[in-house]
Amino acid sequence: MHLIPTTVVGSYVQPDWLINRDMLKTAVPPRIRMREIWKIAEDDLEEAQDAATLAAIRDMENAGIDIITDGEIRRESYSNHFTTALSGIVSDPPGMVTGRSGRQLPVPRITGPIKRKASIETRDGRFLKSNTSHPVKFTLPGPFTMAQQAIDEYYDDEDACIMAFAEAVNAEVLDLFAAGVDVVQLDEPWMQARPEAAGGIAIRAINSALEGAVGTTSVHLCFGYAHAVKDKPAGYSFLPELEKCTADQISIEAAQPNLDLAVLDTLGDKTIILGVIDLGDDIVETAQVVAGRIRHALDYLPAERLIAAPDCGMKYLSRQTAFGKLMALAEGAAIVRAEIS
Repeated sequence: MHLIPTTVVGSYVQPDWLINRDMLKTAVPPRIRMREIWKIAEDDLEEAQDAATLAAIRDMENAGIDIITDGEIRRESYSNHFTTALSGIVSDPPGMVTGRSGRQLPVPRITGPIKRKASIETRDGRFLKSNTSHPVKFTLPGPFTMAQQAIDEYYDDEDACIMAFAEAVNAEVLDLFAAGVDVVQLDEPWMQARPEAAGGIAIRAINSALEGAVGTTSVHLCFGYAHAVKDKPAGYSFLPELEKCTADQISIEAAQPNLDLAVLDTLGDKTIILGVIDLGDDIVETAQVVAGRIRHALDYLPAERLIAAPDCGMKYLSRQTAFGKLMALAEGAAIVRAEIS
């Protein structure tokens, strides 16, 4: 892999023929299943999602992205697809919690031991690997975040609940690597939202979830989708702590919040997946703007430890805008790569 490779953090744009985009944009990312968002009948949905996933893969390849994801095309949100497939989890009726936006949201209820009954994402990881010659990355919700998005009616011990999620995630991580996935990313935005609760347990849970991993591992931390969160702080409330986790890579957003990159000095020798594409602005950045953001990051870490990416998932953009931003990402990284070499 050349210096400063590019990747997508997780989601790409789901096509309008597949989902109800108005429903997507007006709803908070669902914690329970939201089957009504799909325009395709249940019997034909998997085939339609496969076709849309192939289109997302080709967009990333054609834009010049180095490490490809499946765009999370089959998911209603980044977390609910995995969480609700676990045993011990029920959604009828759901519980209610206060979300990061302050709104009351329906969430799953934990009514028994959390177990992974069978592989949940491995088929999709294998589909991704078999449909591109590029290195591939697959995303899973992290154990701390899943616990924050559910009501515990069984464990009566938050740490035990989080570690049960970690065990389920670990089984999936190992299966994904066995299926040929190159990178597995855990999405843990709630560590930033609830840093006091995260404390030491979040790091312990991440390490448990990644135990035995035979490929590259990553943890993504963000302030929330730009579609929902317009004003973002210039610093994280939970980030230096990740230096102690076993993940190889730390993924953070920096473009929209104009992050103070001095925090990169606190993350030891981790590789940084840095957000250099602002998803809160529909204007497509020029390659030179992206190159400038990458050059700024190189003031704080060597090129060998930098991967360039969008800030977060791209699912709320139009496909035209998202593709344009990916092209700018690839071209901006190429500019800086040429300058270095």
